[in-house]
Amino acid sequence: MDIRDKVAVVTGGAGGIGAAIARRFAEGGARAVVVADVNLERAQDVARECGAATATAVRCDVSLEADVRALVETVRQRFGRIDVYVSNAGILSRGGLELDDELWTAMWRIHAMAHVWAARAVLPEMVARGEGAFVVTASAAGLLSIVESAPYAVTKHAALGCAEWLRIAYGRQGVHVSCLCPQAVQTGMSLDGTGSASLDGVLQPEQVAAEVLAALADGRFLVLPHPQVLDYFRHKAQDYERWLGGMQKLHAKHAGAGGDGGR
Repeated sequence: MDIRDKVAVVTGGAGGIGAAIARRFAEGGARAVVVADVNLERAQDVARECGAATATAVRCDVSLEADVRALVETVRQRFGRIDVYVSNAGILSRGGLELDDELWTAMWRIHAMAHVWAARAVLPEMVARGEGAFVVTASAAGLLSIVESAPYAVTKHAALGCAEWLRIAYGRQGVHVSCLCPQAVQTGMSLDGTGSASLDGVLQPEQVAAEVLAALADGRFLVLPHPQVLDYFRHKAQDYERWLGGMQKLHAKHAGAGGDGGR
């Protein structure tokens, strides 16, 4: 999909990958870029960076279906349609099974249900037009895992599963679905890029955003800013037991160390 003259929504757009994607959409000639985030002030800053003529900010807490629906309705009222929806918002906390249920629930809502709610709200109009794009940010943790955070690993697997299902169900109805799966990216969710996810280097958000634009242009499902992730994914499928053994070693090395491997 060519982003020119399109109306695009980016959740989690106030910083990191989301902000970089919003800026790239604006630079690419989008008719409108809606920067959605629970932090409205920061979202407004990003919208100004994108350009007042093309970008606007909307407060949205994607952990609440009512907020997601309100976001979609606001965009429709202002711009008439949504051509591209990037479901990108995410959170990260270090720990395992001991983390409390409130955090697990928050990650389920943000990393899984937010994609479902957004798809419910925007896919019908895309199907009716026979055109649209829906991007899910799942992280390499969705394809592989992440040893520093149990709820992040589990819920990012759910995000990947959601994206896969949407691609299967709507891919022949004109809706392009992509799933973004980076490893470490220098954002507010990473601590100086430390942790297991930084093994193959730490990318800047702008590099990731460029990959998203390229995937939209050529119709790819998997968006892998770290190309090594595809090799790891293949190794996992070819010898699951060996892969699990390697991850156990990685867990022993990193689980008690400082830092985390945020996307």
